Amino acid sequence: MGRVTVPFGVRGWVKIHTLAADPESLCDYPVWRLGRNGSWREVRVLSSRLQGNVLVAQLDGVVDREAAAALRGSDVAVPRSELPAAEEGEFYWADLIGLKVVNAARYDFGRVERILQTGANDVLVVKGGERETLIPFIAGVIKAVRVAAGEIEVDWGEDY
Repeated sequence: MGRVTVPFGVRGWVKIHTLAADPESLCDYPVWRLGRNGSWREVRVLSSRLQGNVLVAQLDGVVDREAAAALRGSDVAVPRSELPAAEEGEFYWADLIGLKVVNAARYDFGRVERILQTGANDVLVVKGGERETLIPFIAGVIKAVRVAAGEIEVDWGEDY
């Protein structure tokens, strides 16, 4: 749902770059999971708020700027079971990772490896063999997302 970017102040607060459509929604969860390289630990959130357009948080056990700086680059997550169901036509990024991407001619681009957030729109990074293809996740390009079938159909040429 986000990533710790930098310390905020001198009392252990951190800034969080959120990946949620509503950055403040992360404040709804009293416990976050912080992780790096697949190693996760639970941390109680003592306080959090939107400061301008940036989410800031005070985490249990993080009492000074040095401790906050040590968390830089940590991913922030909450258990999937605690998230609301995605609405019709909306998807959690985690649901898209690993899906096969094909076009109408059934050309197989590979699988979604990760998703980039560009500001203008999200971009699927699709890895197929030695080739990496960047495909914008926008209505004109994404024709169908079939999570249960493990597939995304796109209007995208194999030579783009």
